[in-house]
Amino acid sequence: MSSRHSNNPSIWRAPDLSARWWPVFMRNLLVWRKLAIPSLVGNIAEPLMWLVAFGYGMGALVGEIKVGGTAVPYILFLASGSICMSAMNAASFEALYSAFSRMHVQKTWDGIMNAPISLDSVLLAEMLWAAFKALFTVTAILGVMLALGISHSPKLLLAWPILLLVGMMFSCIALIFNALAKGYDFFTYYFTLVLTPMMFLSGIFFPREQLPPLVRTISDWLPLTNAVEIIRPLFMDQWPVSPWRHGLVLAGFTVAGFWVALALTRRRFRS
Repeated sequence: MSSRHSNNPSIWRAPDLSARWWPVFMRNLLVWRKLAIPSLVGNIAEPLMWLVAFGYGMGALVGEIKVGGTAVPYILFLASGSICMSAMNAASFEALYSAFSRMHVQKTWDGIMNAPISLDSVLLAEMLWAAFKALFTVTAILGVMLALGISHSPKLLLAWPILLLVGMMFSCIALIFNALAKGYDFFTYYFTLVLTPMMFLSGIFFPREQLPPLVRTISDWLPLTNAVEIIRPLFMDQWPVSPWRHGLVLAGFTVAGFWVALALTRRRFRS
């Protein structure tokens, strides 16, 4: 029995990580450099269209919205939420479609693991790479927002590390579904049943005070909600009300998500 246990260690064992994730990260970066401009345009076009259409179009009808007793222009309200949504979408797309291509279709992971590198380190590299792609995307979008004069708060400098954590969190969650997927069509369920409802329940397009009490209680613990609750005050040149609580929720989803994704990916490669 002990021999069988040693030959098949638990998929829930502690991560076996090393600095060898870095060459895998750099490999993805070198490949992506050839497609950087089309990738950037594709990642920022949709959120900017949301911002222009709703921010200026609906914003002209709505005017100002009260956030914590402070009246702010609707476009600022929308921008501070959509930047979090952009981080979520960019990280999710990379950790789903691109990671699945490397893992299942192209068998890139198998080739990498012929070198002395563990599956755990490969998964860590994929997670960090997706988070970097998300940070790159939101940096470009934030630059456009600054150029449009939506916000000039110096506190926005603190948004970068927070948005990096948001990217890491959604990368970890997406890698769970990547480990379960049999094909690309499977990801439709994740976007339709998980990400889309979260977009409308996390206070991106309208204040969460409009939600029914039960729905708002559920919304309080959604990962995207906690990201928005930290980022939005920074756009308003204010400090978040409960930064430690929101930060712990983001960190908790990140750690738990990576652990589950790693366990399911180990099971996939074991079978």
